[in-house]
Amino acid sequence: MEKEFDEKKALIQLEKGYSSAEKLLGDQDALERFLQRLERKFRKLPLAGDTLASIPVLASLIRSYIKKEYFDIPIGSIIAILSALIYFVSPIDLIPDFIPGIGQVDDAVVIAVCLKLVESDVEEYVKWRRANGKVIEL
Repeated sequence: MEKEFDEKKALIQLEKGYSSAEKLLGDQDALERFLQRLERKFRKLPLAGDTLASIPVLASLIRSYIKKEYFDIPIGSIIAILSALIYFVSPIDLIPDFIPGIGQVDDAVVIAVCLKLVESDVEEYVKWRRANGKVIEL
């Protein structure tokens, strides 16, 4: 098992999920089932922290995008976000989630790297959501 999960390793994991994210974007029913799994996993976390607390916003952005409510975002950002969420939900990752205390470290690092890549796009989405009276759907 990896003892250290750094930004470089997180970026590699994020990029590995791009093809799965693209495929998932093409199947709205499968994407909705995935988002429901994401919600279930997020609810089980004892302490989400600042980084993982952004997951509901990311999931909401993906939902708004697939419902064609919000589309002012590059497809590359959508793919990166979905890839990070896929990694988060996956039971098979570099540090298994069942390990107490550190099981979500790699998940948090992958989400943080993704946020770093798409930060301005997420900020624009949050502004749009507020301007349109939208609330997070999770």
